[in-house]
Amino acid sequence: MVNLRWVSKLRGGAVWYPAIGLLLFAGSLVPALHSQGTQFGGMPARPYDLLAILAVAFQCVPLAVCRRWPVLCVAVVGLGFAIDQLRGYHSFAGTALPIAVLIASSQLQRRRRTVALALTTAYVLLVVTFELLGAGESPAEYVTFYLVIAFAWGIGVWWRSTRLADAERRLRVAEETRAAERSRIARELHDVVTHHVTAMVVQTEAARYLTTKPERLDQTLTDVTDTGRRALTDLRHLLDVLNPDHSTRADGLRDLVEQTRRAGQPVEFTEQGTPAEPSGSAGPVAYRVVQEALTNALKHAHGSPTSVQVHHGDREITVEVSTDGVSTETASLGGSGRGLAGLGDRVGVLGGDFSAGRSTSGGFYVRARIPAGSSS
Repeated sequence: MVNLRWVSKLRGGAVWYPAIGLLLFAGSLVPALHSQGTQFGGMPARPYDLLAILAVAFQCVPLAVCRRWPVLCVAVVGLGFAIDQLRGYHSFAGTALPIAVLIASSQLQRRRRTVALALTTAYVLLVVTFELLGAGESPAEYVTFYLVIAFAWGIGVWWRSTRLADAERRLRVAEETRAAERSRIARELHDVVTHHVTAMVVQTEAARYLTTKPERLDQTLTDVTDTGRRALTDLRHLLDVLNPDHSTRADGLRDLVEQTRRAGQPVEFTEQGTPAEPSGSAGPVAYRVVQEALTNALKHAHGSPTSVQVHHGDREITVEVSTDGVSTETASLGGSGRGLAGLGDRVGVLGGDFSAGRSTSGGFYVRARIPAGSSS
């Protein structure tokens, strides 16, 4: 099994940088590579001595801690590079300087301009020192080497900006995901609470006129109790899972229609085809479409004949709910329109079609075509 911590270290350079330093150090000690490294300043080559080993160590060892102390790393590596070139060792470890500069510019969070100015000043002082020693390096060589270091610095800055942009993108995606999740949960709560509470309000209002009919009053109050328990069950299920698509609800349409009938709404229900297995989002969305439409019927057309037609096809589910007229008895219940808008969004995400509006008879209709087999 892959150790994710080591993978993270590899990606962040925590392992690579010390390995590069070790490779440069070992390569600098190979006799065949003596005086075959970076040659800058024009000083004549000389054989290695104890100071040469020290200069090589100064250039290679700091790479192991360059991510944690980038400025210190560049300073020590620069010192080792100056000793290396002024003494004429020209070791293989001279490659560490542009690497250290690149790492430092990619790690620094602030004071990058200050560090860049300090590097430039140190470079100018090193060039002046070479000239005072009469090394005889051409100005073109000085400029070329400076451009190499500046290029390494620029790569590090670009690397850092790319990482920051990627981190910002991931943060933005995470925030958008959380916002979408909150919106999804809000729609679920709206669907569950609005339907059940609306049914309970309508049943309770009806109970006020049944005081002279004990048997009907008892049945109505029993229906209110059953509706409340169903609401609590659905809410617990929602809060436990927080995922409306974890199982299909299309097979519960008959129970939903029967509950609406007990609330006093005459509903004609027609279901064709066989509901698919409880997977994907088509089933839950179809259930929510019917639930929201029946809730609106209870609110705004209480007592009006309502038709529910559901067809389960191989590739899609079609739903149509319509009422024959609008009653004003329950207009006080109001409505925010959030349910229909949320359903339109859900059906649209699955690639389906959704429409709702008033019919020619004065009632209203809700139609949806929901592609089946989606796991979205």
